[in-house]
Amino acid sequence: MSAQHIADRALLELGQRLIAEEYRFVTPSPLTHQTHLQRFASPLAKDLRDMFGWSMPFDQSLFQDGELNMLEQAGIVERDGALWRSTVRWSNLQGLLFAHSAYPTTQADSVFFGPDSYRFAQLIDAHLQQHVEPIQRVADIGCGAGVGAMIVARARHAAQVLAVDINPRALRLCAVNAELAGLSNVTVYHSDILRSVEGPFDLIVANPPYMNDSQQRAYRHGGGALGEALSLRIVRESLPRLNPAGSLVLYTGVAMVAGRDPFLEGVMPMLNGDSFSWTYRELDPDVFGDELLKPGYELAERIAVVALTVTRTY
Repeated sequence: MSAQHIADRALLELGQRLIAEEYRFVTPSPLTHQTHLQRFASPLAKDLRDMFGWSMPFDQSLFQDGELNMLEQAGIVERDGALWRSTVRWSNLQGLLFAHSAYPTTQADSVFFGPDSYRFAQLIDAHLQQHVEPIQRVADIGCGAGVGAMIVARARHAAQVLAVDINPRALRLCAVNAELAGLSNVTVYHSDILRSVEGPFDLIVANPPYMNDSQQRAYRHGGGALGEALSLRIVRESLPRLNPAGSLVLYTGVAMVAGRDPFLEGVMPMLNGDSFSWTYRELDPDVFGDELLKPGYELAERIAVVALTVTRTY
């Protein structure tokens, strides 16, 4: 058994323990998380929720002898001076439990989870309720912790769900999360969008990064002038891979400039003609307002999150 397999087993067993102990945590925005931690002069975890939700440091008294060493060997916890700190967070969403990166998500291969994850899940739920056609093959592009893949897999047990990402850490966490949920119809693939997987799909879902990140971290950086490039590329490369009556459900963010929507302007030429029907709407007109203070956003008025749904008509 490889070291990676042993580490994944340890992470799965930790998730099972959290479920057994009725662990509950809803992950807020990074700004809200930071604000909460600033309320403490010296944050120190008193329970599992503080450790694995709020990412507070903790002392060894919260674990039995040997437990901490096992978690350290698996890379789940690490030393923080005289204390310890978890390298992962655990969040609940619609009865599912997800492992993802601890706060703050500063590493280049961080696996992000937050308010966008909850809105993305709601968007997929709404689409599945409105479209009752059989779904046999699904792709979740940039799967991260696996929210899109797992929401679809749970709702459509007969579907083959491909969770794809360029981040190996995301694929590892997605695989553990799917196994924890008992979803055997989710398979992870290392892929740049859909380049490493073949064939058409009945449903493609995506919640890509959409920020202009100066560090170009994969989980945040969308490319282009204001983070829109990756979302446009996903639309461009996904539409030809849809089966007849197949749909793309894309959740993304847009930095609005002088009342204009650069993403919508970029996607409109791809949707001309009779091959596709589509809908587009703002889900929240103003998110991550603190990002507007950063270089690159001088011309942006606001950042909105939007939903684009495209269905191949024939």
